[in-house]
Amino acid sequence: MHIALETHQDRLKKPATGLQLDVRKRLDSFSLNAKLSLPAHGVSALFGVSGSGKTSLLRLIAGLDRPDDGSIRIGERLLVDTRRNVFLPPQRRHIGVVFQEARLFPHYRVQGNLTYGMPASARSRFSDIVELLGIGSLLDRLPGMLSGGEARRVSIGRALLTDPDLLLMDEPLTGLDGSRKQELLRYILSLTGELEIPIVYISHDPKEISAIADHLVLIENGSVIASDSLDRVLNRIDLTSQLGGFDAASVLETQVSRHDQEYGLTHLTLDDGQELVVPRLDASPGTRLRVRIPARDVALALSAPQGTSYRNQLDVMIERIGTLPDNPAAVEILLAAGNQRLRARLTRKSHDEMGLAEGTLATALIRSVAFDIRQC
Repeated sequence: MHIALETHQDRLKKPATGLQLDVRKRLDSFSLNAKLSLPAHGVSALFGVSGSGKTSLLRLIAGLDRPDDGSIRIGERLLVDTRRNVFLPPQRRHIGVVFQEARLFPHYRVQGNLTYGMPASARSRFSDIVELLGIGSLLDRLPGMLSGGEARRVSIGRALLTDPDLLLMDEPLTGLDGSRKQELLRYILSLTGELEIPIVYISHDPKEISAIADHLVLIENGSVIASDSLDRVLNRIDLTSQLGGFDAASVLETQVSRHDQEYGLTHLTLDDGQELVVPRLDASPGTRLRVRIPARDVALALSAPQGTSYRNQLDVMIERIGTLPDNPAAVEILLAAGNQRLRARLTRKSHDEMGLAEGTLATALIRSVAFDIRQC
């Protein structure tokens, strides 16, 4: 199944760029001053502490608030330009919004909620979206009969059936218990693999972002301090304090190559042909998987050791070495493994005794139990 949410001759011309904005807005406690250019496809996650300006920025994009100054566009379509006195109202922006609360109409059944405001161009995708979100059995229910996770799925479906050019999701998993949160996360992961529109996703949960995001935007006190692909931002040693919640982890893209039935293991291949071995996964050979590895679970050796319990040993080159302002006893090391990057955290004493320097070839030792795996 593949859902391409594009109509009206592909909105006349499929945009080559995604969301672009340069806005300023005075708020009670600080000023929002954000300049961004986000990809035309995939998930861009906004991350920052509570009150940093994430939701305020989302409201400007959705048209729920006006910026004091600046512009917003999706591709070549202008939504806001204060200097030209352009301000499209929310209903004309072709943006789907999913809030923390489902906000369903209590007197409409699920089917009525889904079709409310649905343009004729989206009718052909109704069945596909219902199937993708697993809500076919809920169509005759009233919102009061839904669980929290079910209501969120219906809310996502309603947003998609408005035929949007952009989907905004404001902490859609907040408030759900563990099992419902994991269930909805699986649906959202499936969704992101099917859609051909950009998604802006707000969350305060680093693990959630690591699982779902392609692009990461860090916001602090109303300003954008970093905006790049997820792996590049996570591997910036200078942002260690702002990325503290991510537990100094790296995200690697891999592919399932084979299964070892005898020992219950799965072999994953990196882009440079090196392999990682993890406990047996329920995934077919060829499946793309995202692997999250905490820096604390990566050790270094100057040569490949023999007779060790570390099953995963990668040939790497030390690309950068940085210090930690809040931990003078440790150093952060950025390692290159093919075209991907891996972080390691060592004691300063180990660093000095090993004589490590930028450009040094080494072996990264990784514990299998450290992996947090998500399907791409």
